[in-house]
Amino acid sequence: PRPGPDAASSGASLRRGEGKTGQPSPQVTGSRLRAPLASAGEDDVEAALRKEVGQIRASTEHKLRRFQSVESGANNVVFIRTQGIEPENLVHHILKDMHTTKKKKTRVILRMLPISGTCKAFMEDMKKYTETFFEPWFKVPNKGTFQIVYKARNNSHMSREEVIKELAGIVGSLNPENKVDLNNPQYTIVVEIIKNVCCLSVVRDYVLFRKYNLQEVVKSNKEDAQQKSSVTEEKDSKAEKKEVEEEENSKEVTQENKNEGEQETNPKENDILTV
Repeated sequence: PRPGPDAASSGASLRRGEGKTGQPSPQVTGSRLRAPLASAGEDDVEAALRKEVGQIRASTEHKLRRFQSVESGANNVVFIRTQGIEPENLVHHILKDMHTTKKKKTRVILRMLPISGTCKAFMEDMKKYTETFFEPWFKVPNKGTFQIVYKARNNSHMSREEVIKELAGIVGSLNPENKVDLNNPQYTIVVEIIKNVCCLSVVRDYVLFRKYNLQEVVKSNKEDAQQKSSVTEEKDSKAEKKEVEEEENSKEVTQENKNEGEQETNPKENDILTV
């Protein structure tokens, strides 16, 4: 392997000090006539080291990792930067494979969302950015049904209603045939705000892939039906419990009214008790 910058620095120290034989270097003991040559040699060594360090840095920058973790600024959120990969296609491929095979491939990841663009999380910046960002999907002649899902973390100055209203208006201005569909849209506009950064993407099959939930997308139809059935039963149980409580409360109120009616036969005592 090629030496890194630290290794190169160590080599420079060795050349300026004593060699393997323990003899002093020419820079220390050489005559005045040889001193300029030694100085020129030292300059050449330093220039060579600088050149090598520059090449190493350029090589490192050029060979960035395909997947690199980046600080997201929010708890339980991991941001992965990709190189040479379309995030929408990558995430869609992963979810499609999991939906088809029904094989769970992760235990700790709940959702996986692609991020295709970012801008400042302020309404004017978002409007200006999305006017061009939405064009590949919604500008004439392109069109489609859509919905907007919004989530904010560590941010309190943005309004969910305002963001959805403004972005929906921009989509409609790109092509009047773009229509809202909250049940099964062709496209889902994902808006994830983390602190002062707005992360955007336009994804397909959001409903089919269970809102891009990796834990839910692998469940079979039978398991899903059982889960829905249990949820329905739980709701029915809560409704019955609520009805029973309301019925008991109604009986108590009736009994109180009856007692009040009985107490009205002696209003003077009631007045005294009230005072």
